[in-house]
Amino acid sequence: MALELYLDLFSQPCRSVFIFAKKNNIPFVFKSIKLFEGEQYGEDFGKINMIRKVPAIRDGDFTMGESIAILMYMAEKFRTPDHWYPADLQKRALVNEYLSWQHTATRMHGSKIFWLKLMIPKVMKTEVPKEKMDSAIEDLEGSLKIVEEKFLQDKPFIAGEHISLADLVAIVEIMQPVGAGMDVFSGRPKLTAWRDRVQAAIGKDLFDEAHQDILSAAKTVDSMDSSKLERFKPRIVKMFF
Repeated sequence: MALELYLDLFSQPCRSVFIFAKKNNIPFVFKSIKLFEGEQYGEDFGKINMIRKVPAIRDGDFTMGESIAILMYMAEKFRTPDHWYPADLQKRALVNEYLSWQHTATRMHGSKIFWLKLMIPKVMKTEVPKEKMDSAIEDLEGSLKIVEEKFLQDKPFIAGEHISLADLVAIVEIMQPVGAGMDVFSGRPKLTAWRDRVQAAIGKDLFDEAHQDILSAAKTVDSMDSSKLERFKPRIVKMFF
C-alpha cells in the first residue's frame, strides 16, 4: 500500500518530503491540504495529525507528523541511498547537527521574511514596521552566513561529497524568502554554487515542480481570499510582531 502524504507545497517542510519521496521513487498518494484555507483544521485531517500541521503521513494504520521524523522514517523504511542519511557515524552527525540547528535559524528566519514581506502586507493588508523588516533581514543574513561558514565551509555539501537530508532541508528553507521576492543568493557565490549542486542532484525538473507554488506566490496572493486568513491574523501578528 502506498504512503499517503498530506502536503501543501507552499510549506517548505512539505517540499522536502515531496522531493525526497519523488527522487527516491517512493510510491505515495498526494493528499492536498491547503493551509491558507484552513484545511488543516478539518475533522478528517485531525485524525491524521492532531497537531494540525503538515506534512503528515499515513502508512497503513500508522500516522505521524513532523518533517524531519518523516524524512528519517522514509529513508530507513525504503532503504534509500546511504548518502541521504549516512550510516557513517560522523557524516550522520553532521546531518543531524544541521537538522537540529535549522529550526530556529534558516527555518524561522526564512519564514519570517515570507510573511513580513509578502503575506502580511499583501494579504492581511497590515503595514510592517521598517524596524521589524530590517531585523528579520539581519537575522536571515546571519543564518545564511552560518550555513556558508560553518555548515558548508569548503565542502560540496553539508555532510561532504554528496547531497543529504541536511541539504534538502536547507534548500527548501532558503528558497522560502525567494518566493517573497528577496534574492538571498545575490552576493553569495558559495551559497549560489551550493544551490546549483543541490538542484542538479535533485534534478531541475523535480526542483522546479516542488517550488512552482512558492515562486509564483507574489502573483497568487493577488487573487487570494484574505477573509480565509482572518482567523489566523491575531496569532500571526503575535508571532511576527
